Amino acid sequence: MKFLITAVFIGLAAGLLGALCGVGGGIVMVPAFVGLLGLEHKQAVATSMAVIIITAIAATLNNARANNLIDWKIVAAVGIASGIAAWFGSDLMRNLSNQTLTRIFGVLLVVFGARLLWKG
Repeated sequence: MKFLITAVFIGLAAGLLGALCGVGGGIVMVPAFVGLLGLEHKQAVATSMAVIIITAIAATLNNARANNLIDWKIVAAVGIASGIAAWFGSDLMRNLSNQTLTRIFGVLLVVFGARLLWKG
């Protein structure tokens, strides 16, 4: 039961922050899945990617209700490119160790966080 309650609170935080900041929620889910639910990093990433489908659909439907808020040309171009990259990236992810993935994730968070603080 505690596991389920923790998962629900992770989902609430990820959905809210994902919708506010456009991060898809993975920035919240991956560390929470590892730290609070005890998943290995690879399983946390794969689970987060699956959850993001639901989060993205919900936020997209709500944003689409606002006239001209979504640039569908950018969606098409970025969506196709990122879909292809994600296919190959998931193969790469499975070949890296959990420790390496955690370090890569941590470095990305620090780099992008610092950039936002200085240039945001």
